[in-house]
Amino acid sequence: MEIFDTWLHRLSGGDPTAALALQVFIVVLLVVVGNFFLRRLLNKLEERTRLTSNPWDFAVVSAARKPLTLLAWVLGLAFAARLVQGGADGVLYEIVPPARSIGVIVCLTWFLVRFIENMQDAILERQVARGEGVDRTTIDAIGKLLRVSVLITAVLVGLQSLGFSISGVLAFGGIGGIAVGFAAKDLLANFFGGLMVYLDRPFVVGEWIRSPDKEIEGTVEEIGWRLTRIRTFDKRPLYVPNAVFAQITVENPSRMKNRRIKETIGVRYDDIAQVAAIVEAIRQMLRAHPDIDQEQTMIVNFTEFAASSLDIMVYTFTRTVAWVEYHQVKQDVLLRIANIVARHGAEIAFPTRTLHVAGPDAPEAALPAARG
Repeated sequence: MEIFDTWLHRLSGGDPTAALALQVFIVVLLVVVGNFFLRRLLNKLEERTRLTSNPWDFAVVSAARKPLTLLAWVLGLAFAARLVQGGADGVLYEIVPPARSIGVIVCLTWFLVRFIENMQDAILERQVARGEGVDRTTIDAIGKLLRVSVLITAVLVGLQSLGFSISGVLAFGGIGGIAVGFAAKDLLANFFGGLMVYLDRPFVVGEWIRSPDKEIEGTVEEIGWRLTRIRTFDKRPLYVPNAVFAQITVENPSRMKNRRIKETIGVRYDDIAQVAAIVEAIRQMLRAHPDIDQEQTMIVNFTEFAASSLDIMVYTFTRTVAWVEYHQVKQDVLLRIANIVARHGAEIAFPTRTLHVAGPDAPEAALPAARG
C-alpha cells in the first residue's frame, strides 16, 4: 500500500483531488476488466455444465451468471463511493452502506429465484427424458412457494438492513392484514382457491376438465395463484378465477378408466324370430373383441317392444380412454353389429307407421264413426 500511495502521489503531483480521482478511475477500471473476464468465465462454465449429467451444476452456474456480474458492479461502485466519502463530507454519502447492503440482497435474491426456476425446469426435463409421469402441477406449486418465501425473506432482511424493526413490521402486517382482507377478499378467495386446487388435486396441467354447472370445458394449461387458464376445444383461452372451483362441480374425464358404449339397436317386428340369435351373436362378438374390457359390465339384451322396432340394448366399455381411439372402436363395434343383423336375415328398423283402412266388408264394430 505504501508503494501504491507513493505511485499515486507522484502521478497526481501531490494534488489530493487528482489522487482521489485517479483512485476512483482505477477502481472502476478494475471493475470493468474484472467483469469482462468474469462474464467470459461464467459463459464457459455454463456451456460445459450444460453437457454434464448433474442438473445442479448448470442450475447453479446459469443462475449465478447475471447476479454475479451485477454484484461486482455493486461492490466496486460501493468501494469507489467509500473512497470519495473519505475525501469529502456529505449527508449523501451516508446512504452508501445501506445501498450496498440492498444491492447484495437483491443479487442474492435474484440468484436464488433463478436457481429455483432452473431446478424446476431441470426436474421436468429429467422426468420427460426418463419417461416418468410428469407432475407439473406439484413442481410448479413448490417452485412458486419457494420463490415467494425467498422474496418475503429478502424484503424483511432488506428492511432490517435499512434500520426498520422486523417485529414492528410484522405487528403492522397483523393489524393491516384485517383491512387488506376486507379490501381484497376476492383476491384472497382466489389465492386460497388455488391453494386448495394444489392440495386436493382435482386436476393437473394437461388434463381435460369440464363442469356441468358452468360452461367450462377444455384442457388445463396453467394453474396460477389467482387464475387457471383452460384451452377450450375451439382453441380459445378461458381464464377461470380459482375461487370458482370451490363452488362448482368439476368433472375430470382424463382420469376415467374406461369409456362406455351404450347403444340401442332396433330390428323390425318381422324379424322377431331372429332376435334371440342376434342378441347371442352380439354378445359373443363383444366377448371376443380385443378392444372391449371384459372385466367391466357387459349387457346385451332384448329390452323393449318399441313403437316401430324391437330394441336391443348394447352396454359395454372400451379399454382405451383416448377420445379418437374410442370412436374408432365404437365404429368397429357398430359395423360388426350391423353385419350380424344382416347375416341373420334381419334388418335394422327405422321409424314406420302402418295404416289399416277398413273395407266395405269390415265388421260393424270396426265402423263406429260411420254409424254416428
